[in-house]
Amino acid sequence: MSFLGAAYLWVKAAHIIFVIFLMAGMFMMPRFFIYHQECAVGSDEDRKWIMREDKLRRIILNPSLVIVWIFGLMLMVETRAWEMGWFHAKLLLVLLLSGYHGWMIGYVKKLARGERPLSDKKLRMINEIPGIMVAFVVILAVTRPF
Repeated sequence: MSFLGAAYLWVKAAHIIFVIFLMAGMFMMPRFFIYHQECAVGSDEDRKWIMREDKLRRIILNPSLVIVWIFGLMLMVETRAWEMGWFHAKLLLVLLLSGYHGWMIGYVKKLARGERPLSDKKLRMINEIPGIMVAFVVILAVTRPF
C-alpha cells in the first residue's frame, strides 16, 4: 500500500512548482546583493534594497524551501528513494543548496548592517552556484544513472 496513493502526482507537481519558485529566488537574491552593494550605506536606496531582500526572503525563499523539503520528503518515503544510489547524490546536492540558502540569508543580514564583505565579481561568480547544482539535481532525478 502506498503512502500518498492518488495524491502522489499532485505532491510531485507541487514539489516541482516550489522548486521553481525557490530557484527563482536563489537566482534573484545574489543579483539584489550586487545592486545593493552599489548604494551608500544608510541611504534611501540602501533601505529600499533591505526591504526588497527581506520580502524576497520572507515571501518566496523561506516558504518555498520549507515546502520543497516537506514535499520532497513525502516523495522520498513514497518511492523509497533512499534505496537508490542516485538519490544519495541528489540529496547531497539538495543539502548543499539548502546551505547556500542559509548563506544568502546571512549575507542579507550583513548588508542590512552595512557590511559589504564580497566584491561584485565574487557575487557574480557565486550567483552561478545554484544553477550548476540544480542542473545536476535534475539530471540525477530524471536519468537515475546509478
